[in-house]
Amino acid sequence: MNANELAAWQEIVKLDFGIQQIGTPTLDSPLNHVDFVADGMGVSYFADTGAIEAILAAGKSLPQFEMAGPRARVLYDPAWTRAAVVTCGGLCPGLNDVIKSIVNTLYLSYGVTDIVGIRYGYRGLIPSYEHTPMQLDPDVVDTIHENGGSILGSSRGQQDTEEIVRTLHRQKIDVLFAIGGDGTMRGARDIAECIADKKLPIGVIGVPKTIDNDLGFMERTFGFETAVYAAAPVISSAHQEAKDAYNGIGLVRLMGRDSGFIAAYASLANSVVNFCLVPEVPVELEGEKGFLPALEKRLKEKQHAVIVVAEGAGQHLFEQGKRAKDASGNVLHSDIGLFLKQAIGDYLKKRKVEHAIKYFDPSYLVRSVPAHGTDAVFCLHLAENAVHAAMTGRTNMVVGHWHGHFVHVPISLATRERRKINPHSQLWQSVLGVTRQQDYWPDDNGDDA
Repeated sequence: MNANELAAWQEIVKLDFGIQQIGTPTLDSPLNHVDFVADGMGVSYFADTGAIEAILAAGKSLPQFEMAGPRARVLYDPAWTRAAVVTCGGLCPGLNDVIKSIVNTLYLSYGVTDIVGIRYGYRGLIPSYEHTPMQLDPDVVDTIHENGGSILGSSRGQQDTEEIVRTLHRQKIDVLFAIGGDGTMRGARDIAECIADKKLPIGVIGVPKTIDNDLGFMERTFGFETAVYAAAPVISSAHQEAKDAYNGIGLVRLMGRDSGFIAAYASLANSVVNFCLVPEVPVELEGEKGFLPALEKRLKEKQHAVIVVAEGAGQHLFEQGKRAKDASGNVLHSDIGLFLKQAIGDYLKKRKVEHAIKYFDPSYLVRSVPAHGTDAVFCLHLAENAVHAAMTGRTNMVVGHWHGHFVHVPISLATRERRKINPHSQLWQSVLGVTRQQDYWPDDNGDDA
């Protein structure tokens, strides 16, 4: 283990992986014919045996996530339990799948029949907005998975935490399921902490939704796989447009505010991409190691190019004044797609290089489609485990996926930092191997990456 690895695990072992509980479960679970998970079962944060041995040799406790799944004892009596579901933030494939599976697991497995859907995000818990909750049952949610978006609607923006808690208490809500990304989870953490301060028996369980796959301490979030799948025909179209014109360029802008996972995986899944630009790997336009000379070289050799760029790539190329933020507090990035389109055109015109650029931005198409294939199954498993956690009185946590297992993750860990592509990882090396962009662009995107 090198010095960097040693420092990294020393930071990890300091973190608190413990899960909060409202009370001690004393009621027999109503579930039948299931294998219950024993309390105390966990999943090690580290998969590397060398790291595990080093930690144990140093006399440290092995950091581990609590294993998700049904328990033999529950805290809430299903006949008297009232649950609420809310979706917040931007749209994402699988929102309706998660809602449906939460409702069905509560209603059909546990016998919780009083379930309400909160309309338009956390603002639906603020009385002044006058959004009437939606009563949910298996009949209401029967076919919602066939549609993209959220049957409940969504919104961005912070709301008054104290007022949200007062509404939950007044409406006699026992459990709140919050489906959303890092902003939603920070809001859920604040709600859970306010509830704890008031000593109210209300649980808050998060289901992590981020199409960018960038939540910390999560190997995977729902919607990401579908986003990669939905990007494939767009990239194919960009490739066709590029191939059918002399020096044709297909430029595709994909989502990825701070992490380029969609761009990277889409480039691997549809291996006609010649340049993949992500926020984690800085890009310069001109000069010896510039992207534009590399593109010109590619066109000279192959007479076409396909470029995939994540929305957060190259933000240092814009004026760095005070940046505006969206309602969730995220910095609004400048449009790198249109910027590149203009920059490429200007550069090639100046050098009298004949070319044809076709620009594609499928962002809203990608995020509003229904969940696809195994992504829909993943939504179901996340929702089931969220309900199992809620019924045992766990709170201030999200359901995550780690080393092939579903686990309980404290919200404080999930929102601690964004997950990003490591330029030295196998993932990025695979992107370089598929695109071969280092053949034209011998800088940090190449063999030294």
